[in-house]
Amino acid sequence: MVKGLIGIIEQLSDTVERQQEEITLLKDEINVLKGQKKRPKFKPSKLDTNTDEKSDQGSTDNKRSGSTKRSKNQTLTIHQDNIVQPEQPLPIGARFKGYRDFVVQELEIQSCNVRYRLACYLLPDGSTVTATLPNGLAGQHFGTRLRSYILYQYHQCQVTQPLLLEQLREWGIDISSGQLNRLLTENHDDLHEEKAELLAAGLQSTGYITTDDTGARHQGKNGFVTHIGNEWFAWFQSSDRKNRINFLSLLRAGNKGYQVNTCALNYMATNKLPAPQLALLANTPVTNFGCEEEWSAHLVQLGIVVKRHIQIATEGALLGCASENEALGKLAVISDGAGQFKVLQHGLCLVHAERLVHKLIPLNEGHREDIAQVRDEIWSFYKELKEYKKQPCDTKKSALSKEFDRLFTQKTRYELLNQQLKRLNKLKSSLLLVLERPEIPIHTNGSENDLREQVKRRKVSGGTRSDLGRQCRDTFSSLKKTCRKLGVSFWKYLNDRISQSNVIPSLGSLVLQKAHPASAY
Repeated sequence: MVKGLIGIIEQLSDTVERQQEEITLLKDEINVLKGQKKRPKFKPSKLDTNTDEKSDQGSTDNKRSGSTKRSKNQTLTIHQDNIVQPEQPLPIGARFKGYRDFVVQELEIQSCNVRYRLACYLLPDGSTVTATLPNGLAGQHFGTRLRSYILYQYHQCQVTQPLLLEQLREWGIDISSGQLNRLLTENHDDLHEEKAELLAAGLQSTGYITTDDTGARHQGKNGFVTHIGNEWFAWFQSSDRKNRINFLSLLRAGNKGYQVNTCALNYMATNKLPAPQLALLANTPVTNFGCEEEWSAHLVQLGIVVKRHIQIATEGALLGCASENEALGKLAVISDGAGQFKVLQHGLCLVHAERLVHKLIPLNEGHREDIAQVRDEIWSFYKELKEYKKQPCDTKKSALSKEFDRLFTQKTRYELLNQQLKRLNKLKSSLLLVLERPEIPIHTNGSENDLREQVKRRKVSGGTRSDLGRQCRDTFSSLKKTCRKLGVSFWKYLNDRISQSNVIPSLGSLVLQKAHPASAY
C-alpha cells in the first residue's frame, strides 16, 4: 500500500511538473506575440557521441598535422594566365628568374541572352520546314543553366521565391514572379517519375529502412510528410494523415492495389478482426482490387461498415499487396516507436528509448542519481551493441540479451523510472532486432537528419499552397538528399536533367549499384 501511494504521489508530481513546463511554453508564446523575448533554448544532449571511439590525439593530428593538409591549388583548373611586370623601372643588369605563381579564384556572374534564329524553308510542295531548338529549350524562353540555377537556389540553398526573384532581377534577368513560380513547379514530370522509381530501388538496396514523419502544412491545413530511407537514399511523401494505412500505402511503391492473401488474412487475425468478418473476406472469390474505390465498394458489399473493422481489413489488404514485392519479405523497418510504423520486421531506436528515461523529472536527489545511473548503463549497452555489429557472434549475442534483461528489470528508488523500464523491457524483441540482423542500424538518426530540412522550410515558408508545389517539394527533397548520400553533385545532376543530357544514370540504379542487395542478408 505504501509503495502504491508513493507511486501515485510521484505520478501526480510528474504531472504537475509537466503542466508547469507547458505553462512556461505558453507564456513564451504570449511574450513573442507581445514583442518580448522568450527564455533561451539549450543545446540538445550529445551523450551519443561518447559511444564513438575517437581518439583525441588522432583528431588533433588530422586537423593540425601538415602532412595531411592538401594543396589548395592542386585540383584547380587555370582558365587564364595574366603576366604582371614590376611597376618600378628595372636597373641595368637585372636578370629574369621566372615567375612566382599566385592563384586567385574568381566567379563571373552575368546575364547572357541568346537569340536563336531558326531557319525556315519553303518546299516545292508548298509546305515549310523550320529548324528546331536544342534539347531542353523546347517552348522555354529561359536557358537550361538558368533554370538549373533557380532550382538549385530554391531547393539546395533554401532561398525563398521573393529573394530569388530580387536577385535575378538585379542580375539583369527579365522574369516575373509568376514565371519564377512556374519554373519551380511545372514541367518536371521526368523528375517526379525518377523519384517514384527511387523508392522501389531503395527498398531493394539493403534490406532495411529507417522512417519518421513530421508536420507539413498544405493549403492552410495541418498535414504530414513521411520519410523513408537508409544510408543510400532518402524518399519523402506528403499526405493529409499519418497512420498505418498511409504508411502501408507508401510501401507499395507506386502500386495502387489491394490484395487479400495469406499475409493479409494473418494480419487481420493477429489484430483481432472478428471471425465473421474475417470469414467473409477469406471466402470471397475476388482477391485483387485495383484501387481504393473498388476496395471500399467490396467492403460495403460484404457488410463490413464498422470503422475499426474497415481499418484492420484495409491495413491487411495493403500489407497483402506490399508482400507481393519480394524485397519486403525480409525488410526491417526501424522507427522511433510510433504505432503507424509497426509492420513487417519492426525494430526500435535505442536512442529514443534512452530519451524516455531522460524526460523523467526527478523529485529528489535519489531519483536524480538513479536516472543518471540508468542512462549511463543504457549508453554503455548502446556502445556494446555497436561493437557487436562490427563482429557478431553467438557468445556476444547471448551476453547482450542477458545484459538487456538485467538493465531493464532492475528496481530503483523512483517508481516512474521502474515503470518506464518495465515498458521498455516488453519491447525487447524490437529493441534487440540488431542481434538477429547485425546489418541494420540501432537508431533513426538518419531519418531525423533528413527531416530537419522539412522542419526548417516549414518554419520559413509556412507551407505549400498548390498540390503541384507540394509534389515538387517532396520530389526535389528526395532527389537532393539521395544525391548527397551517393556523392553526386546536385548542381551537376540538375544541369544534366534539365538539359536532357542524361549522362548521369538514374539515382535508383546508382542506389542499387552502391548498396548491398537485400538478398545478401
